[in-house]
Amino acid sequence: MPDRVLFVCHANLCRSPMAEYLARRLLTDRPVEVASAGTDAIDGLAMHPYAMEVATESGADPAAFRTRVLRPEYLVDATLVLTATRRQRSVCTALAPGALHRTFTLRQFGRLAAAAEPPAGSADDPLRAAIAAAAQARGRLQPAAPDADDLRDPIGGTAADFRLCAEEIERSLRPLAALIGAAG
Repeated sequence: MPDRVLFVCHANLCRSPMAEYLARRLLTDRPVEVASAGTDAIDGLAMHPYAMEVATESGADPAAFRTRVLRPEYLVDATLVLTATRRQRSVCTALAPGALHRTFTLRQFGRLAAAAEPPAGSADDPLRAAIAAAAQARGRLQPAAPDADDLRDPIGGTAADFRLCAEEIERSLRPLAALIGAAG
């Protein structure tokens, strides 16, 4: 089974789909699949129009995207779970306790990955090596303010608010892509 990153937000309309499409672009030549779901999603809805604009600007065609309700099997199958908020991280670990050590908020993991030492000799499993390197960095970082881990929901905002959210997502994903590149 290929390595898989699962992005989780509330409704799977904005943050997690934008993260899915941005990650797909950043991880293009990496052996990693990406997907998304929502803790309170309704299956089968189209992505929010502003999120769709962001995904399209990243070079993707999100027309076929449909929301998915988070299910325990998605968490079990994921190599790495990245959530929009601490609340969603808690929901994920309650649904699949075995995913605890590979479930982070997106912003938390971005900070850890940025502080991590590049993994050495891990070409066979670069995503798992990146996760291990980021987890080891945890002990070297000062704790962040609790709200520093939450990615603000742009729902109800303007197209500019969605772009700002997408920029924060991309800033958090770049260190992951760099770690995977260093391992692979």
